[in-house]
Amino acid sequence: MAKTATKSAKKPAAKAARPGAKPAAKAAAKSAAKVAKPAAKVSAEKLAPKAKAKPAKKPALSLSMLKPSVNNMSVRVFARAAGLDHSETDVWGLTRSPEYMARNPAHLTPMIEDKGLPRGVLWESCAIMQYLANKHGLEKLYPKAPAKRAMIDSAMFYLIGTLYPYVARATYPVLNFPQYAGEVGHSDAHPDKKSEAQKAAIEAIAEPLEVFHSFFRNGKPFIGGKNPSIADIRLAATLEFLAVIDYALPQWAKDYMAAIEKKLGKAYAEPAADVRGYIAYVRSQANA
Repeated sequence: MAKTATKSAKKPAAKAARPGAKPAAKAAAKSAAKVAKPAAKVSAEKLAPKAKAKPAKKPALSLSMLKPSVNNMSVRVFARAAGLDHSETDVWGLTRSPEYMARNPAHLTPMIEDKGLPRGVLWESCAIMQYLANKHGLEKLYPKAPAKRAMIDSAMFYLIGTLYPYVARATYPVLNFPQYAGEVGHSDAHPDKKSEAQKAAIEAIAEPLEVFHSFFRNGKPFIGGKNPSIADIRLAATLEFLAVIDYALPQWAKDYMAAIEKKLGKAYAEPAADVRGYIAYVRSQANA
Protein backbone atom coordinates (compact mmCIF):
# COMPACT_ATOMS: atom_id res chain seq x y z
CA MET A 1 0.00 0.00 0.00
CA ALA A 2 2.83 2.36 0.76
CA LYS A 3 4.32 1.81 -2.68
CA THR A 4 0.95 2.45 -4.39
CA ALA A 5 0.42 5.65 -2.44
CA THR A 6 3.85 6.93 -3.35
CA LYS A 7 3.31 6.29 -7.09
CA SER A 8 -0.07 7.97 -7.16
CA ALA A 9 1.34 10.97 -5.30
CA LYS A 10 4.21 11.42 -7.78
CA LYS A 11 2.12 11.11 -10.97
CA PRO A 12 -0.23 14.05 -10.35
CA ALA A 13 2.73 16.27 -9.49
CA ALA A 14 4.47 15.32 -12.72
CA LYS A 15 1.30 15.90 -14.77
CA ALA A 16 0.76 19.26 -13.15
CA ALA A 17 4.25 20.38 -14.08
CA ARG A 18 4.01 19.48 -17.77
CA PRO A 19 1.37 21.99 -18.89
CA GLY A 20 3.43 24.88 -17.49
CA ALA A 21 6.71 23.47 -18.82
CA LYS A 22 5.68 23.26 -22.48
CA PRO A 23 5.01 26.98 -23.02
CA ALA A 24 8.19 27.89 -21.19
CA ALA A 25 10.22 25.50 -23.35
CA LYS A 26 8.61 26.81 -26.52
CA ALA A 27 9.30 30.41 -25.51
CA ALA A 28 12.88 29.58 -24.71
CA ALA A 29 13.29 27.75 -28.01
CA LYS A 30 11.78 30.63 -30.01
CA SER A 31 13.97 33.15 -28.20
CA ALA A 32 17.05 31.05 -28.87
CA ALA A 33 16.07 30.69 -32.51
CA LYS A 34 15.65 34.45 -32.92
CA VAL A 35 19.09 35.04 -31.51
CA ALA A 36 20.64 32.14 -33.42
CA LYS A 37 19.27 32.97 -36.90
CA PRO A 38 20.91 36.37 -37.36
CA ALA A 39 24.16 34.98 -36.02
CA ALA A 40 23.97 32.10 -38.46
CA LYS A 41 23.15 34.51 -41.27
CA VAL A 42 26.09 36.79 -40.46
CA SER A 43 28.50 33.91 -40.28
CA ALA A 44 27.18 32.54 -43.57
CA GLU A 45 27.66 35.96 -45.23
CA LYS A 46 31.18 36.14 -43.89
CA LEU A 47 32.03 32.67 -45.08
CA ALA A 48 30.36 32.98 -48.51
CA PRO A 49 32.82 33.96 -51.27
CA LYS A 50 32.26 37.48 -52.59
CA ALA A 51 31.01 37.66 -56.17
CA LYS A 52 33.70 39.02 -58.48
CA ALA A 53 32.84 42.33 -60.16
CA LYS A 54 32.41 41.91 -63.90
CA PRO A 55 35.00 43.82 -65.93
CA ALA A 56 33.68 46.81 -67.83
CA LYS A 57 32.57 45.87 -71.33
CA LYS A 58 35.08 47.05 -73.93
CA PRO A 59 33.51 49.24 -76.64
CA ALA A 60 33.16 47.37 -79.91
CA LEU A 61 34.48 50.33 -81.89
CA SER A 62 38.04 51.59 -81.38
CA LEU A 63 39.20 54.88 -82.88
CA SER A 64 42.86 55.88 -83.27
CA MET A 65 43.13 59.61 -83.80
CA LEU A 66 45.15 62.83 -83.60
CA LYS A 67 43.47 65.64 -81.70
CA PRO A 68 44.76 68.65 -83.72
CA SER A 69 43.56 67.19 -87.04
CA VAL A 70 40.33 68.25 -88.74
CA ASN A 71 40.20 64.91 -90.61
CA ASN A 72 40.18 63.19 -87.23
CA MET A 73 37.80 65.76 -85.82
CA SER A 74 35.24 64.74 -88.46
CA VAL A 75 35.04 61.15 -87.23
CA ARG A 76 35.17 62.17 -83.58
CA VAL A 77 32.20 64.49 -84.11
CA PHE A 78 30.35 61.84 -86.11
CA ALA A 79 30.81 59.11 -83.48
CA ARG A 80 29.44 61.41 -80.78
CA ALA A 81 26.57 62.74 -82.88
CA ALA A 82 25.61 59.16 -83.78
CA GLY A 83 25.77 58.07 -80.13
CA LEU A 84 28.14 55.20 -80.94
CA ASP A 85 29.81 53.38 -78.07
CA HIS A 86 33.50 53.80 -78.86
CA SER A 87 36.92 54.35 -77.38
CA GLU A 88 39.51 56.90 -78.55
CA THR A 89 43.27 56.48 -78.51
CA ASP A 90 45.57 59.41 -79.21
CA VAL A 91 48.34 58.03 -81.44
CA TRP A 92 50.39 61.21 -81.73
CA GLY A 93 53.95 60.12 -82.59
CA LEU A 94 52.95 56.44 -82.90
CA THR A 95 51.63 56.15 -86.46
CA ARG A 96 55.02 55.01 -87.80
CA SER A 97 55.56 52.43 -85.07
CA PRO A 98 55.83 48.76 -86.17
CA GLU A 99 52.68 47.89 -84.24
CA TYR A 100 50.60 50.60 -85.94
CA MET A 101 52.10 49.97 -89.38
CA ALA A 102 51.31 46.25 -89.07
CA ARG A 103 47.63 47.12 -88.87
CA ASN A 104 47.68 50.22 -91.06
CA PRO A 105 50.48 50.26 -93.66
CA ALA A 106 49.27 53.67 -94.86
CA HIS A 107 50.08 55.01 -91.33
CA LEU A 108 47.07 57.32 -91.53
CA THR A 109 44.52 58.62 -89.04
CA PRO A 110 41.72 58.50 -88.22
CA MET A 111 41.56 54.72 -88.12
CA ILE A 112 38.84 52.53 -86.70
CA GLU A 113 39.04 48.90 -85.65
CA ASP A 114 35.85 46.93 -86.05
CA LYS A 115 35.27 43.17 -86.19
CA GLY A 116 33.00 43.42 -89.21
CA LEU A 117 35.74 44.79 -91.49
CA PRO A 118 37.54 42.40 -93.88
CA ARG A 119 40.97 43.51 -92.62
CA GLY A 120 39.78 44.61 -89.18
CA VAL A 121 40.65 48.29 -89.74
CA LEU A 122 39.53 51.21 -91.89
CA TRP A 123 41.04 54.64 -92.46
CA GLU A 124 39.97 57.79 -94.40
CA SER A 125 37.44 59.95 -92.56
CA CYS A 126 34.73 59.93 -95.24
CA ALA A 127 34.93 56.16 -95.72
CA ILE A 128 34.71 55.63 -91.96
CA MET A 129 31.60 57.80 -91.63
CA GLN A 130 29.95 56.11 -94.62
CA TYR A 131 30.68 52.63 -93.27
CA LEU A 132 29.42 53.34 -89.76
CA ALA A 133 26.32 55.14 -91.04
CA ASN A 134 25.51 52.17 -93.27
CA LYS A 135 26.19 49.62 -90.53
CA HIS A 136 24.03 51.34 -87.92
CA GLY A 137 21.31 52.63 -90.25
CA LEU A 138 22.00 56.30 -89.50
CA GLU A 139 19.85 57.77 -92.25
CA LYS A 140 19.59 61.12 -90.51
CA LEU A 141 23.33 61.62 -91.04
CA TYR A 142 23.60 59.71 -94.32
CA PRO A 143 20.30 59.41 -96.22
CA LYS A 144 19.50 56.08 -97.82
CA ALA A 145 17.62 57.46 -100.85
CA PRO A 146 20.03 57.17 -103.82
CA ALA A 147 19.61 60.75 -105.09
CA LYS A 148 20.06 62.37 -101.67
CA ARG A 149 22.98 60.09 -100.86
CA ALA A 150 24.62 60.94 -104.18
CA MET A 151 24.61 64.64 -103.29
CA ILE A 152 26.22 63.90 -99.91
CA ASP A 153 28.87 61.76 -101.57
CA SER A 154 29.52 64.36 -104.25
CA ALA A 155 29.96 67.10 -101.65
CA MET A 156 32.46 65.01 -99.69
CA PHE A 157 34.47 63.96 -102.74
CA TYR A 158 34.54 67.54 -104.02
CA LEU A 159 35.78 68.62 -100.62
CA ILE A 160 38.63 66.12 -100.36
CA GLY A 161 39.56 66.46 -104.03
CA THR A 162 39.36 70.24 -104.45
CA LEU A 163 38.74 72.31 -101.34
CA TYR A 164 40.90 70.42 -98.84
CA PRO A 165 44.10 70.49 -100.96
CA TYR A 166 43.78 74.29 -101.08
CA VAL A 167 43.17 74.45 -97.33
CA ALA A 168 46.17 72.17 -96.70
CA ARG A 169 48.51 74.28 -98.88
CA ALA A 170 47.27 77.44 -97.19
CA THR A 171 47.41 76.26 -93.57
CA TYR A 172 49.92 73.40 -93.19
CA PRO A 173 53.01 75.67 -93.34
CA VAL A 174 51.61 77.69 -90.42
CA LEU A 175 50.38 74.64 -88.51
CA ASN A 176 53.84 73.03 -88.84
CA PHE A 177 52.28 69.99 -90.50
CA PRO A 178 54.33 68.02 -93.06
CA GLN A 179 53.80 69.15 -96.65
CA TYR A 180 52.79 66.69 -99.34
CA ALA A 181 55.58 65.36 -101.53
CA GLY A 182 55.74 67.19 -104.85
CA GLU A 183 54.27 70.38 -103.41
CA VAL A 184 56.30 73.60 -103.47
CA GLY A 185 56.02 73.75 -99.71
CA HIS A 186 57.77 70.38 -99.44
CA SER A 187 60.61 71.32 -101.79
CA ASP A 188 63.82 73.28 -101.35
CA ALA A 189 62.37 76.18 -103.30
CA HIS A 190 63.11 79.74 -102.21
CA PRO A 191 60.87 80.97 -99.36
CA ASP A 192 59.38 83.54 -101.74
CA LYS A 193 58.19 80.77 -104.06
CA LYS A 194 56.67 78.91 -101.14
CA SER A 195 54.94 82.09 -100.02
CA GLU A 196 53.56 82.63 -103.53
CA ALA A 197 52.17 79.09 -103.64
CA GLN A 198 50.54 79.53 -100.24
CA LYS A 199 48.98 82.83 -101.32
CA ALA A 200 47.64 81.24 -104.53
CA ALA A 201 46.02 78.46 -102.50
CA ILE A 202 44.39 80.98 -100.15
CA GLU A 203 42.95 82.87 -103.10
CA ALA A 204 41.63 79.63 -104.65
CA ILE A 205 39.56 78.72 -101.57
CA ALA A 206 36.78 81.20 -102.33
CA GLU A 207 35.53 79.39 -105.44
CA PRO A 208 34.85 75.92 -103.96
CA LEU A 209 33.43 77.60 -100.87
CA GLU A 210 30.85 79.35 -103.02
CA VAL A 211 30.03 76.03 -104.71
CA PHE A 212 29.14 74.55 -101.32
CA HIS A 213 26.99 77.57 -100.56
CA SER A 214 25.11 77.97 -103.84
CA PHE A 215 25.00 74.41 -105.16
CA PHE A 216 25.19 71.85 -102.35
CA ARG A 217 23.26 73.84 -99.75
CA ASN A 218 21.05 75.65 -102.28
CA GLY A 219 19.13 77.67 -99.69
CA LYS A 220 18.93 74.82 -97.17
CA PRO A 221 20.39 75.11 -93.64
CA PHE A 222 22.77 72.22 -94.34
CA ILE A 223 23.93 70.04 -97.22
CA GLY A 224 21.81 67.30 -95.67
CA GLY A 225 18.73 69.56 -95.51
CA LYS A 226 17.28 70.39 -92.11
CA ASN A 227 19.88 68.30 -90.29
CA PRO A 228 23.67 68.12 -90.67
CA SER A 229 24.93 65.18 -92.71
CA ILE A 230 28.34 63.53 -92.77
CA ALA A 231 29.25 65.97 -95.58
CA ASP A 232 28.36 68.90 -93.31
CA ILE A 233 30.50 67.49 -90.50
CA ARG A 234 33.44 67.13 -92.90
CA LEU A 235 33.04 70.64 -94.33
CA ALA A 236 32.64 72.38 -90.97
CA ALA A 237 35.70 70.61 -89.58
CA THR A 238 37.76 71.64 -92.62
CA LEU A 239 36.79 75.27 -92.23
CA GLU A 240 38.07 75.22 -88.64
CA PHE A 241 41.68 75.21 -89.94
CA LEU A 242 41.23 78.51 -91.75
CA ALA A 243 41.32 80.35 -88.42
CA VAL A 244 45.10 79.82 -88.26
CA ILE A 245 45.63 82.10 -91.26
CA ASP A 246 42.88 84.57 -90.29
CA TYR A 247 40.97 83.69 -93.43
CA ALA A 248 38.00 86.01 -93.93
CA LEU A 249 35.14 83.55 -94.12
CA PRO A 250 31.99 84.87 -95.81
CA GLN A 251 29.14 85.54 -93.40
CA TRP A 252 27.15 82.54 -94.62
CA ALA A 253 30.05 80.23 -93.70
CA LYS A 254 30.30 81.72 -90.21
CA ASP A 255 26.55 81.29 -89.69
CA TYR A 256 26.73 77.76 -91.13
CA MET A 257 29.47 76.65 -88.73
CA ALA A 258 27.65 78.20 -85.77
CA ALA A 259 24.42 76.43 -86.79
CA ILE A 260 26.15 73.05 -86.97
CA GLU A 261 27.74 73.50 -83.55
CA LYS A 262 24.40 74.55 -82.09
CA LYS A 263 22.61 71.59 -83.67
CA LEU A 264 25.18 68.99 -82.62
CA GLY A 265 26.11 70.57 -79.27
CA LYS A 266 28.89 68.86 -77.33
CA ALA A 267 29.28 66.27 -80.07
CA TYR A 268 30.81 69.03 -82.18
CA ALA A 269 32.15 71.39 -79.53
CA GLU A 270 34.38 68.90 -77.68
CA PRO A 271 36.45 67.69 -80.68
CA ALA A 272 36.46 71.25 -82.10
CA ALA A 273 37.99 72.50 -78.83
CA ASP A 274 41.06 70.31 -79.43
CA VAL A 275 41.57 71.74 -82.93
CA ARG A 276 40.98 75.30 -81.75
CA GLY A 277 43.31 74.78 -78.83
CA TYR A 278 46.11 73.66 -81.14
CA ILE A 279 45.49 76.63 -83.45
CA ALA A 280 45.65 79.00 -80.47
CA TYR A 281 48.92 77.39 -79.40
CA VAL A 282 50.45 77.78 -82.87
CA ARG A 283 49.39 81.41 -83.05
CA SER A 284 50.82 82.13 -79.59
CA GLN A 285 54.15 80.61 -80.60
CA ALA A 286 54.24 82.73 -83.74
CA ASN A 287 53.60 85.88 -81.73
CA ALA A 288 56.10 85.03 -79.01
